[in-house]
Amino acid sequence: MNTLLTVGSVAFDQIETPYGKTDKILGGAGTFGALAASNFNITNNLVSVVGYDFPAEYLQLLKNHNVDISGIEQKEDEKTFFWAGKYHQNMNQRDTLVTELNSLANFVPKVPGHFKNPDVLMLGNLTPVVQRQVIEQMNVRPKIIAMDTMNFWMDTMLDELHKTISMVDVLLINDEETRQLSGEYFLPVAAKKVLQMGPKFVIVKKGEHGALIFSEDDVFAAPALPLDLVFDPTGAGDTFAGGFTGFLAQTMDFSFENMKNAVIVGSAMASFTVEKFGTEKIQHLTKDELFQRIELFKKLTSFELPKDVF
Repeated sequence: MNTLLTVGSVAFDQIETPYGKTDKILGGAGTFGALAASNFNITNNLVSVVGYDFPAEYLQLLKNHNVDISGIEQKEDEKTFFWAGKYHQNMNQRDTLVTELNSLANFVPKVPGHFKNPDVLMLGNLTPVVQRQVIEQMNVRPKIIAMDTMNFWMDTMLDELHKTISMVDVLLINDEETRQLSGEYFLPVAAKKVLQMGPKFVIVKKGEHGALIFSEDDVFAAPALPLDLVFDPTGAGDTFAGGFTGFLAQTMDFSFENMKNAVIVGSAMASFTVEKFGTEKIQHLTKDELFQRIELFKKLTSFELPKDVF
């Protein structure tokens, strides 16, 4: 069976939106990604770190979704990473209220021996140095390495970020991060400049406006599904990454045409995440629901002009 290895945070979130508020709930990039990838017929491995306060039932939830959690280290003397945020009416804007790194502060990933030969490696938004440490622990280079990052690393350790970007195949960043990293405003120009840094593909996430994927010769625009309600956007990008890499691991087709399919699958999964708080919706997602939503994406972009129009 083909293998996906995801390395990313497993955490607590506390979220407030115009539609409600939670206490501490399950969150983290690794969590959302692994749960999304559990929808595919693959070996789904996760490396992360949690603290002594992390509930056993959350670990069991991951196991119940066929996620191999033997790569999750539990620190007996530290708490679990915790983030709290408040979203505005415009869900693209949020205020971070609390960030407690706790066990994640000095996280050095320890990749178990049976995790070191993945077909696809997904590096969640950790420091570029940590991401590179994971790559260096692989026995052989994965067929595809994807990484997420953010503007904080661009502000604080740009040289390290450039080193790591040069080692990966797919970079996932949002539109503003693409502009900052490249120094260019127009996204096609900015993406081309980022491609020159090493990756074969750049995926530009645009939130409610969908996503773009760029290669040296091609570009594809995936729409965002018009939803009646966006309840909680937390984890949508990580769900996208898990759906994207999970699909690639199952199909083992890394052509641009299949990358387009993977972007649509990831977008469809992310559209479920935003409909409930945290992982609530994605952990109960069925194959039928996913197929139906992918059909909606197809309808959004499908058209045929009569031959005699012009």
